[in-house]
Amino acid sequence: MNADILIKNGIVLTMNDHGAVVDKGAVAVKDSLIAWIGPDDQTGEIQAAKVLDAEGGIIMPGLINAHTHASMTCFRGLADDLPLMTWLNDHIFPAEAKLTEDMVYKGALLACAEMILSGTTSFCDMYLFEGAVAKAAHDSGMRAVVGEVLYDFPSPNYGPLENGFAYTRDLLEEYKGHDRVRIAVEPHSPYLCAPDLLKKAREIAEEWNAPLVIHASESENEVAQIKEKYGCTPMEHLAKIGFLCPRLMADHCVVLTDNDISLLADNKVKAVHNPESNMKLASGIAPVPALLEAGVCVSLGTDGCASNNNLDMMAEMNAAAKIHKAAALDPTVMDAKTVLTMATKNGASALGMDGQCGVMEQGKLADIIILDVNRPHLVPMYNPMSHVVYSARGGDVRHSIIHGKLVMEDRRVLTIDIKQAMAHVRELAKTIA
Repeated sequence: MNADILIKNGIVLTMNDHGAVVDKGAVAVKDSLIAWIGPDDQTGEIQAAKVLDAEGGIIMPGLINAHTHASMTCFRGLADDLPLMTWLNDHIFPAEAKLTEDMVYKGALLACAEMILSGTTSFCDMYLFEGAVAKAAHDSGMRAVVGEVLYDFPSPNYGPLENGFAYTRDLLEEYKGHDRVRIAVEPHSPYLCAPDLLKKAREIAEEWNAPLVIHASESENEVAQIKEKYGCTPMEHLAKIGFLCPRLMADHCVVLTDNDISLLADNKVKAVHNPESNMKLASGIAPVPALLEAGVCVSLGTDGCASNNNLDMMAEMNAAAKIHKAAALDPTVMDAKTVLTMATKNGASALGMDGQCGVMEQGKLADIIILDVNRPHLVPMYNPMSHVVYSARGGDVRHSIIHGKLVMEDRRVLTIDIKQAMAHVRELAKTIA
Protein backbone atom coordinates (compact mmCIF):
# COMPACT_ATOMS: atom_id res chain seq x y z
CA MET A 1 0.00 0.00 0.00
CA ASN A 2 1.16 3.53 -0.77
CA ALA A 3 0.29 6.20 1.81
CA ASP A 4 0.88 9.89 2.34
CA ILE A 5 1.47 9.54 6.08
CA LEU A 6 2.12 6.50 8.28
CA ILE A 7 1.81 6.91 12.05
CA LYS A 8 3.58 4.10 13.89
CA ASN A 9 4.23 2.85 17.39
CA GLY A 10 1.21 4.23 19.24
CA ILE A 11 -1.96 3.39 21.13
CA VAL A 12 -4.89 3.92 18.78
CA LEU A 13 -8.10 5.12 20.46
CA THR A 14 -10.66 4.60 17.72
CA MET A 15 -13.67 6.08 19.60
CA ASN A 16 -15.84 3.86 17.41
CA ASP A 17 -19.07 2.23 18.61
CA HIS A 18 -17.15 -0.78 19.94
CA GLY A 19 -14.61 1.34 21.80
CA ALA A 20 -11.81 -0.50 20.03
CA VAL A 21 -8.25 0.22 21.15
CA VAL A 22 -5.16 -0.96 19.29
CA ASP A 23 -2.44 -1.10 21.97
CA LYS A 24 0.55 -1.32 19.63
CA GLY A 25 -0.99 0.22 16.58
CA ALA A 26 -0.42 2.20 13.44
CA VAL A 27 -2.51 4.34 11.09
CA ALA A 28 -2.01 5.01 7.39
CA VAL A 29 -3.39 8.16 5.72
CA LYS A 30 -3.92 8.60 2.00
CA ASP A 31 -5.39 11.71 0.42
CA SER A 32 -7.89 13.01 2.97
CA LEU A 33 -8.85 9.65 4.49
CA ILE A 34 -7.75 7.03 6.97
CA ALA A 35 -6.61 4.24 4.64
CA TRP A 36 -5.69 1.58 7.22
CA ILE A 37 -5.57 0.90 10.97
CA GLY A 38 -3.88 -2.12 12.44
CA PRO A 39 -1.06 -3.60 14.50
CA ASP A 40 2.27 -1.84 14.23
CA ASP A 41 4.03 -5.04 13.23
CA GLN A 42 1.92 -5.26 10.06
CA THR A 43 3.15 -2.03 8.48
CA GLY A 44 6.01 -3.59 6.53
CA GLU A 45 4.16 -3.45 3.21
CA ILE A 46 3.14 0.21 3.58
CA GLN A 47 5.22 2.74 1.68
CA ALA A 48 4.65 6.25 3.02
CA ALA A 49 5.95 9.65 1.98
CA LYS A 50 6.00 10.70 5.66
CA VAL A 51 6.45 8.49 8.73
CA LEU A 52 5.60 9.76 12.22
CA ASP A 53 6.82 7.78 15.24
CA ALA A 54 4.26 8.18 18.04
CA GLU A 55 6.85 6.81 20.50
CA GLY A 56 4.19 4.95 22.46
CA GLY A 57 1.86 7.95 22.49
CA ILE A 58 -1.89 8.11 21.92
CA ILE A 59 -3.23 8.29 18.37
CA MET A 60 -6.83 9.48 18.39
CA PRO A 61 -9.46 11.53 16.56
CA GLY A 62 -8.93 15.28 16.61
CA LEU A 63 -11.05 17.13 19.15
CA ILE A 64 -14.13 19.03 17.96
CA ASN A 65 -14.91 22.38 19.58
CA ALA A 66 -18.64 22.64 18.92
CA HIS A 67 -19.10 26.23 20.10
CA THR A 68 -16.67 29.12 19.70
CA HIS A 69 -16.49 32.81 19.01
CA ALA A 70 -12.96 32.47 17.65
CA SER A 71 -12.13 36.14 17.13
CA MET A 72 -12.89 36.91 20.77
CA THR A 73 -9.22 36.09 21.30
CA CYS A 74 -9.01 39.88 20.83
CA PHE A 75 -11.08 40.30 24.02
CA ARG A 76 -9.37 37.69 26.19
CA GLY A 77 -9.51 39.01 29.77
CA LEU A 78 -11.23 42.25 28.75
CA ALA A 79 -14.21 42.04 31.12
CA ASP A 80 -13.73 39.31 33.69
CA ASP A 81 -15.73 38.52 36.84
CA LEU A 82 -19.04 40.00 35.67
CA PRO A 83 -22.59 38.60 35.34
CA LEU A 84 -23.55 37.40 31.85
CA MET A 85 -25.89 40.25 30.88
CA THR A 86 -23.59 42.94 32.31
CA TRP A 87 -20.61 41.33 30.59
CA LEU A 88 -22.50 41.14 27.28
CA ASN A 89 -24.41 44.44 27.18
CA ASP A 90 -21.96 46.77 28.94
CA HIS A 91 -18.65 45.41 27.67
CA ILE A 92 -18.75 42.89 24.82
CA PHE A 93 -21.35 44.50 22.54
CA PRO A 94 -19.67 47.96 22.80
CA ALA A 95 -16.27 46.40 22.04
CA GLU A 96 -17.70 44.47 19.10
CA ALA A 97 -19.10 47.69 17.64
CA LYS A 98 -15.47 48.64 16.86
CA LEU A 99 -14.66 45.42 15.03
CA THR A 100 -13.54 45.32 11.41
CA GLU A 101 -13.13 42.41 9.02
CA ASP A 102 -9.35 42.64 9.38
CA MET A 103 -9.57 42.47 13.18
CA VAL A 104 -11.82 39.43 13.00
CA TYR A 105 -9.46 37.64 10.60
CA LYS A 106 -6.43 38.29 12.80
CA GLY A 107 -8.28 37.22 15.94
CA ALA A 108 -9.56 34.07 14.25
CA LEU A 109 -6.12 33.12 12.94
CA LEU A 110 -4.71 33.34 16.47
CA ALA A 111 -7.63 31.21 17.66
CA CYS A 112 -6.85 28.59 15.00
CA ALA A 113 -3.25 28.47 16.19
CA GLU A 114 -4.38 28.02 19.79
CA MET A 115 -6.82 25.27 18.83
CA ILE A 116 -4.33 23.36 16.66
CA LEU A 117 -1.73 23.50 19.44
CA SER A 118 -4.20 22.03 21.95
CA GLY A 119 -5.60 19.22 19.78
CA THR A 120 -8.69 20.70 18.15
CA THR A 121 -9.09 19.88 14.47
CA SER A 122 -12.68 21.16 13.91
CA PHE A 123 -14.70 24.02 15.35
CA CYS A 124 -18.12 25.63 15.03
CA ASP A 125 -18.09 29.42 15.14
CA MET A 126 -20.63 32.20 15.53
CA TYR A 127 -19.50 35.80 15.17
CA LEU A 128 -19.39 38.98 13.11
CA PHE A 129 -17.60 39.25 9.75
CA GLU A 130 -17.70 35.46 9.52
CA GLY A 131 -16.32 35.53 6.01
CA ALA A 132 -13.03 36.44 7.68
CA VAL A 133 -13.33 33.48 10.07
CA ALA A 134 -14.03 31.16 7.14
CA LYS A 135 -10.88 32.49 5.45
CA ALA A 136 -8.84 31.97 8.62
CA ALA A 137 -10.07 28.38 8.87
CA HIS A 138 -9.21 27.82 5.21
CA ASP A 139 -5.75 29.37 5.56
CA SER A 140 -4.92 27.49 8.77
CA GLY A 141 -5.96 24.11 7.41
CA MET A 142 -8.66 23.61 10.04
CA ARG A 143 -12.11 22.15 9.54
CA ALA A 144 -14.89 24.56 10.51
CA VAL A 145 -18.60 25.31 10.47
CA VAL A 146 -19.05 29.08 10.62
CA GLY A 147 -22.00 31.45 10.47
CA GLU A 148 -22.73 35.16 10.74
CA VAL A 149 -24.55 36.08 13.94
CA LEU A 150 -28.06 37.41 13.24
CA TYR A 151 -30.10 39.56 15.61
CA ASP A 152 -32.87 42.16 15.56
CA PHE A 153 -30.67 45.24 15.90
CA PRO A 154 -28.21 46.48 13.24
CA SER A 155 -24.91 44.63 12.99
CA PRO A 156 -21.46 46.28 12.88
CA ASN A 157 -20.86 44.12 9.81
CA TYR A 158 -23.95 44.10 7.63
CA GLY A 159 -26.23 46.77 9.11
CA PRO A 160 -29.96 45.93 8.98
CA LEU A 161 -31.18 42.34 9.29
CA GLU A 162 -32.11 41.83 5.64
CA ASN A 163 -28.48 42.43 4.75
CA GLY A 164 -27.55 39.76 7.28
CA PHE A 165 -29.65 37.19 5.47
CA ALA A 166 -28.06 38.26 2.19
CA TYR A 167 -24.56 38.03 3.73
CA THR A 168 -25.35 34.51 4.97
CA ARG A 169 -26.59 33.47 1.52
CA ASP A 170 -23.43 34.88 -0.08
CA LEU A 171 -21.27 32.82 2.29
CA LEU A 172 -23.33 29.71 1.59
CA GLU A 173 -22.75 30.20 -2.12
CA GLU A 174 -19.04 31.03 -1.77
CA TYR A 175 -18.18 27.97 0.33
CA LYS A 176 -20.52 25.52 -1.38
CA GLY A 177 -18.52 22.33 -1.91
CA HIS A 178 -15.49 23.42 0.14
CA ASP A 179 -13.71 20.38 1.54
CA ARG A 180 -13.21 21.78 5.06
CA VAL A 181 -15.30 24.93 5.58
CA ARG A 182 -19.09 24.80 5.80
CA ILE A 183 -21.50 27.68 6.40
CA ALA A 184 -24.26 27.59 9.03
CA VAL A 185 -27.26 29.86 9.67
CA GLU A 186 -26.84 31.37 13.14
CA PRO A 187 -29.42 33.58 14.89
CA HIS A 188 -28.00 34.69 18.23
CA SER A 189 -30.68 33.70 20.74
CA PRO A 190 -34.43 33.72 21.46
CA TYR A 191 -34.04 36.95 23.48
CA LEU A 192 -32.29 38.86 20.67
CA CYS A 193 -34.22 37.38 17.74
CA ALA A 194 -37.91 37.84 16.98
CA PRO A 195 -39.96 34.81 15.88
CA ASP A 196 -40.01 35.99 12.25
CA LEU A 197 -36.19 36.16 12.22
CA LEU A 198 -35.95 32.64 13.63
CA LYS A 199 -38.45 31.25 11.13
CA LYS A 200 -36.58 32.86 8.24
CA ALA A 201 -33.27 31.49 9.54
CA ARG A 202 -34.66 27.96 9.62
CA GLU A 203 -36.07 28.36 6.10
CA ILE A 204 -32.62 29.34 4.76
CA ALA A 205 -30.98 26.45 6.62
CA GLU A 206 -33.49 24.01 5.12
CA GLU A 207 -33.07 25.49 1.64
CA TRP A 208 -29.27 25.08 1.77
CA ASN A 209 -29.18 21.92 3.89
CA ALA A 210 -27.05 23.90 6.33
CA PRO A 211 -26.53 23.57 10.08
CA LEU A 212 -28.57 25.87 12.32
CA VAL A 213 -27.01 27.29 15.50
CA ILE A 214 -28.42 29.30 18.41
CA HIS A 215 -27.64 30.19 22.05
CA ALA A 216 -30.51 28.96 24.19
CA SER A 217 -31.42 28.69 27.89
CA GLU A 218 -28.00 29.91 28.97
CA SER A 219 -29.07 31.55 32.24
CA GLU A 220 -31.98 32.08 34.63
CA ASN A 221 -32.13 35.70 33.47
CA GLU A 222 -32.66 34.65 29.85
CA VAL A 223 -35.36 32.14 30.79
CA ALA A 224 -37.16 34.80 32.84
CA GLN A 225 -37.07 37.22 29.89
CA ILE A 226 -38.61 34.70 27.54
CA LYS A 227 -41.24 33.61 30.05
CA GLU A 228 -42.26 37.24 30.57
CA LYS A 229 -42.44 37.87 26.83
CA TYR A 230 -43.91 34.59 25.53
CA GLY A 231 -45.28 32.84 28.62
CA CYS A 232 -43.05 29.78 28.26
CA THR A 233 -39.46 28.60 28.43
CA PRO A 234 -37.03 29.32 25.57
CA MET A 235 -37.19 25.70 24.37
CA GLU A 236 -41.00 25.70 24.47
CA HIS A 237 -40.99 28.98 22.57
CA LEU A 238 -38.63 27.58 19.90
CA ALA A 239 -40.78 24.46 19.64
CA LYS A 240 -43.97 26.50 19.14
CA ILE A 241 -42.50 28.40 16.19
CA GLY A 242 -41.13 25.23 14.59
CA PHE A 243 -37.46 26.04 15.17
CA LEU A 244 -36.39 22.84 16.90
CA CYS A 245 -35.10 20.28 14.41
CA PRO A 246 -32.28 17.73 13.86
CA ARG A 247 -30.02 20.27 12.12
CA LEU A 248 -30.12 22.60 15.15
CA MET A 249 -27.20 23.03 17.56
CA ALA A 250 -28.43 24.59 20.80
CA ASP A 251 -25.51 26.11 22.69
CA HIS A 252 -25.38 26.05 26.52
CA CYS A 253 -28.78 24.52 27.48
CA VAL A 254 -28.10 25.29 31.14
CA VAL A 255 -31.57 26.06 32.52
CA LEU A 256 -33.91 23.31 31.35
CA THR A 257 -37.13 21.78 32.61
CA ASP A 258 -37.98 18.11 32.14
CA ASN A 259 -40.26 19.16 29.29
CA ASP A 260 -37.42 21.13 27.68
CA ILE A 261 -35.25 18.01 27.73
CA SER A 262 -38.05 15.98 26.16
CA LEU A 263 -38.47 18.60 23.43
CA LEU A 264 -34.76 18.48 22.62
CA ALA A 265 -34.81 14.67 22.50
CA ASP A 266 -38.02 14.42 20.46
CA ASN A 267 -36.75 16.93 17.88
CA LYS A 268 -33.23 15.40 17.78
CA VAL A 269 -31.63 18.76 18.59
CA LYS A 270 -27.87 18.68 19.31
CA ALA A 271 -26.98 20.30 22.64
CA VAL A 272 -23.55 21.88 23.15
CA HIS A 273 -22.14 21.92 26.68
CA ASN A 274 -19.79 24.80 27.65
CA PRO A 275 -18.89 24.08 31.28
CA GLU A 276 -15.97 26.48 31.79
CA SER A 277 -17.82 29.47 30.33
CA ASN A 278 -20.95 28.60 32.29
CA MET A 279 -18.91 28.37 35.48
CA LYS A 280 -17.04 31.63 34.88
CA LEU A 281 -20.22 33.59 34.15
CA ALA A 282 -22.05 31.76 36.97
CA SER A 283 -24.78 30.71 34.56
CA GLY A 284 -25.16 27.34 36.24
CA ILE A 285 -24.52 23.70 35.40
CA ALA A 286 -26.28 22.21 32.40
CA PRO A 287 -28.17 18.96 33.15
CA VAL A 288 -25.94 16.95 30.83
CA PRO A 289 -26.45 13.53 32.49
CA ALA A 290 -30.22 13.97 32.12
CA LEU A 291 -29.83 15.07 28.49
CA LEU A 292 -27.69 12.02 27.69
CA GLU A 293 -30.12 9.74 29.52
CA ALA A 294 -32.94 11.16 27.36
CA GLY A 295 -30.98 10.34 24.21
CA VAL A 296 -29.89 13.88 23.31
CA CYS A 297 -26.60 14.16 21.43
CA VAL A 298 -24.43 16.38 23.64
CA SER A 299 -21.13 17.76 22.38
CA LEU A 300 -18.58 20.02 23.99
CA GLY A 301 -17.43 23.60 23.33
CA THR A 302 -15.24 26.23 24.92
CA ASP A 303 -17.30 29.32 24.02
CA GLY A 304 -15.21 32.44 23.34
CA CYS A 305 -11.98 33.63 24.94
CA ALA A 306 -13.76 36.49 26.70
CA SER A 307 -15.77 34.06 28.80
CA ASN A 308 -13.47 31.06 29.28
CA ASN A 309 -10.59 32.37 28.68
CA ASN A 310 -9.02 29.75 26.44
CA LEU A 311 -9.86 27.38 23.60
CA ASP A 312 -8.26 24.28 25.15
CA MET A 313 -10.59 21.32 24.70
CA MET A 314 -8.41 19.16 26.95
CA ALA A 315 -9.20 21.53 29.82
CA GLU A 316 -12.86 21.59 28.79
CA MET A 317 -13.11 17.79 28.96
CA ASN A 318 -11.51 17.77 32.39
CA ALA A 319 -13.96 20.39 33.66
CA ALA A 320 -16.97 18.64 32.12
CA ALA A 321 -16.13 15.35 33.80
CA LYS A 322 -15.54 16.83 37.24
CA ILE A 323 -18.26 19.46 37.54
CA HIS A 324 -21.02 16.90 37.10
CA LYS A 325 -19.51 14.50 39.62
CA ALA A 326 -19.50 17.32 42.16
CA ALA A 327 -23.03 18.42 41.28
CA ALA A 328 -24.42 14.89 41.55
CA LEU A 329 -22.17 13.82 44.43
CA ASP A 330 -21.53 10.74 42.34
CA PRO A 331 -18.02 9.87 41.04
CA THR A 332 -19.45 7.53 38.40
CA VAL A 333 -21.29 10.31 36.54
CA MET A 334 -19.75 11.51 33.25
CA ASP A 335 -17.03 8.88 32.99
CA ALA A 336 -14.02 9.43 30.75
CA LYS A 337 -15.44 7.54 27.76
CA THR A 338 -18.64 9.61 27.83
CA VAL A 339 -16.75 12.91 27.94
CA LEU A 340 -14.25 11.92 25.26
CA THR A 341 -17.14 10.80 23.05
CA MET A 342 -18.74 14.24 23.50
CA ALA A 343 -15.50 15.88 22.30
CA THR A 344 -15.09 13.63 19.26
CA LYS A 345 -17.91 11.47 17.87
CA ASN A 346 -20.75 13.62 19.24
CA GLY A 347 -19.03 16.77 18.04
CA ALA A 348 -18.96 15.39 14.50
CA SER A 349 -22.67 14.62 14.72
CA ALA A 350 -23.41 18.15 15.97
CA LEU A 351 -21.52 19.68 13.04
CA GLY A 352 -23.53 17.60 10.58
CA MET A 353 -20.60 15.25 9.93
CA ASP A 354 -21.85 12.12 11.66
CA GLY A 355 -20.03 9.12 10.22
CA GLN A 356 -17.41 11.26 8.49
CA CYS A 357 -15.03 12.20 11.32
CA GLY A 358 -14.76 12.05 15.10
CA VAL A 359 -13.77 8.37 15.01
CA MET A 360 -10.75 6.41 13.80
CA GLU A 361 -11.93 3.99 11.14
CA GLN A 362 -10.88 3.12 7.63
CA GLY A 363 -12.60 5.44 5.15
CA LYS A 364 -13.22 8.23 7.66
CA LEU A 365 -11.70 11.67 7.24
CA ALA A 366 -8.13 11.80 8.53
CA ASP A 367 -8.47 14.33 11.36
CA ILE A 368 -5.95 12.87 13.81
CA ILE A 369 -3.92 14.03 16.79
CA ILE A 370 -0.99 12.31 18.49
CA LEU A 371 -0.33 12.86 22.20
CA ASP A 372 3.14 12.61 23.71
CA VAL A 373 2.80 10.51 26.89
CA ASN A 374 6.49 10.64 27.78
CA ARG A 375 5.89 13.38 30.35
CA PRO A 376 5.94 13.23 34.15
CA HIS A 377 2.23 14.01 34.57
CA LEU A 378 1.35 11.16 32.17
CA VAL A 379 3.42 8.41 33.80
CA PRO A 380 2.35 5.69 34.47
CA MET A 381 -0.62 5.06 32.21
CA TYR A 382 -3.16 2.34 33.03
CA ASN A 383 -6.13 3.58 30.99
CA PRO A 384 -5.43 5.77 27.91
CA MET A 385 -8.98 7.11 27.74
CA SER A 386 -8.94 8.26 31.36
CA HIS A 387 -5.48 9.70 30.81
CA VAL A 388 -6.73 11.94 28.00
CA VAL A 389 -9.62 13.32 30.08
CA TYR A 390 -8.05 13.58 33.54
CA SER A 391 -4.29 13.93 33.01
CA ALA A 392 -3.52 15.28 29.54
CA ARG A 393 -3.14 18.95 28.71
CA GLY A 394 -3.34 20.82 25.44
CA GLY A 395 0.43 21.13 25.38
CA ASP A 396 0.78 17.34 25.24
CA VAL A 397 -0.46 17.26 21.63
CA ARG A 398 2.62 16.64 19.51
CA HIS A 399 1.32 16.20 15.95
CA SER A 400 -1.93 17.15 14.22
CA ILE A 401 -3.34 16.00 10.89
CA ILE A 402 -6.45 17.60 9.36
CA HIS A 403 -8.08 16.35 6.17
CA GLY A 404 -5.04 14.18 5.59
CA LYS A 405 -2.57 17.08 5.81
CA LEU A 406 0.05 17.50 8.52
CA VAL A 407 -0.68 20.90 10.12
CA MET A 408 1.48 20.51 13.23
CA GLU A 409 4.67 18.49 13.59
CA ASP A 410 6.59 18.24 16.86
CA ARG A 411 4.61 21.21 18.28
CA ARG A 412 5.43 23.40 15.27
CA VAL A 413 2.33 24.69 13.47
CA LEU A 414 3.04 24.48 9.74
CA THR A 415 0.17 26.63 8.44
CA ILE A 416 0.36 29.77 10.60
CA ASP A 417 3.13 32.19 11.52
CA ILE A 418 2.33 32.17 15.23
CA LYS A 419 4.68 34.98 16.24
CA GLN A 420 3.09 37.23 13.63
CA ALA A 421 -0.44 36.18 14.68
CA MET A 422 0.29 37.06 18.30
CA ALA A 423 1.89 40.38 17.34
CA HIS A 424 -1.16 41.35 15.29
CA VAL A 425 -3.56 40.72 18.17
CA ARG A 426 -1.34 42.56 20.64
CA GLU A 427 -1.60 45.60 18.35
CA LEU A 428 -5.37 45.19 18.08
CA ALA A 429 -5.64 45.11 21.87
CA LYS A 430 -4.24 48.64 22.04
CA THR A 431 -7.12 49.87 19.85
CA ILE A 432 -9.72 47.89 21.79
CA ALA A 433 -8.47 49.09 25.18
